[in-house]
Amino acid sequence: MYKNNSLWQFFASVKLALLILCLIAVTSIIGTVIPQKEAAQFYVANFGASYAQIFQILDITDMYNSWWFLALLCLLCFNLVICSIDRFPGVWKQVTGDGLEVPAERIRKMSTQASWSIDSPLADARTLIGERLKHKGFKTASKSDGDSLVLFSQKGNWTRTGVYLVHASILVIFLGAVIGSLGGFKGSVMIPETAERSKVFLFGNKGVEELDFTIRCNSFDIEFYANGMPKEYTSSLTVIDQGKEILTKSIEVNDPLTYKGITFYQSSYQPSQDFVVGVTLPDGTTVKTFAAPFQEQVEWSEQQLTFGIINARVRGQEIVSSKLWFSDGSGDPDTVWIDNGQSVDLKRQGGTYRVTVKQLYATGLQVAKDPGVWWVYIGCGLMLFGLYVAFFMSHRRIWVLLTERKHKTEIVMTGSANKNRPGFEKQFADLSELLQNGASET
Repeated sequence: MYKNNSLWQFFASVKLALLILCLIAVTSIIGTVIPQKEAAQFYVANFGASYAQIFQILDITDMYNSWWFLALLCLLCFNLVICSIDRFPGVWKQVTGDGLEVPAERIRKMSTQASWSIDSPLADARTLIGERLKHKGFKTASKSDGDSLVLFSQKGNWTRTGVYLVHASILVIFLGAVIGSLGGFKGSVMIPETAERSKVFLFGNKGVEELDFTIRCNSFDIEFYANGMPKEYTSSLTVIDQGKEILTKSIEVNDPLTYKGITFYQSSYQPSQDFVVGVTLPDGTTVKTFAAPFQEQVEWSEQQLTFGIINARVRGQEIVSSKLWFSDGSGDPDTVWIDNGQSVDLKRQGGTYRVTVKQLYATGLQVAKDPGVWWVYIGCGLMLFGLYVAFFMSHRRIWVLLTERKHKTEIVMTGSANKNRPGFEKQFADLSELLQNGASET
């Protein structure tokens, strides 16, 4: 009853699906051309006050989260569900249908057919044909039809569901997106070397996300080209959970760190006027790293050491070398110039100290949690499989009508496929030749 309803037919329409897809494509182009989530002044400066106001009213500045774009996606999902409900029962009948129900007269009238006869009674012919079909992967069923016997075999009947696998994959991808939106977040954090952070600042001024663990930046390394432009940079991060160091990993662009479903991506850096000073005691095993503000004294009270950076040479934002002041409380302090990232041995009364000095950087990390990502991956895999089934596989059916005439058996073989008819006709001709000549695949 509901299938005759005009409203049902409207939502089950393929034309509606095409219209929605076109609207999503056009609006996605707009969302790509117009920068998203910028400050209001940006749109006024680049597009004018009038257009900026229209953008604000229509949520074009955050289009992919706007109510109307989400409504288009929901309408597409609804259309896919109604289309599937409307058409799937008929397709399922073809998937599960019994080809033996096709009458002999209709079999004889099919366009794709071949006919021949063999000098064997019907029972022997049925056995011979059945074995040869089985050898080619066609499992046969049989039924008597008057003075004739009908053999039926098929391959790929389930491939008719390929388009519905694609429909299901789209719904699974959307489900993953919803799960990610409701249970996930995206933000950023800036962590200076030797410092720890447990808060992430969410994009879009949506507040702060408190992590139930701490992330520490152990070190930040950067390489520059000869012209001073950054070449590559990496961060050494340590995850600290309940006071214990869980894991340490060096990350770079496209090689993130993931812990408890939260992923930290290397995205930027920020140079500082401060320094990182590493001190190795004379025993050669005890090493400690300090953040040393420029021209401020730092103390390692347990070892009665004091030191600091009193001068520096710079090139752009890069510190080339720095002047270290160092004292162990005995004798005059040492002062020495050290190239950035290099170390120096200082001989004191208590032994030889190795000191390393480098410019302090803060690593910029993008942080994302997306609990729906695996649903999206599953949906994408299902879509690829569904598209392959829908476009490259077909439902092939073979009928063989055997009629006994005196001491001979007349054979009529027919077949059909729901797609790629030229390819099927070639396969049909090869199979017909095999059955007629008794050839078998080696």
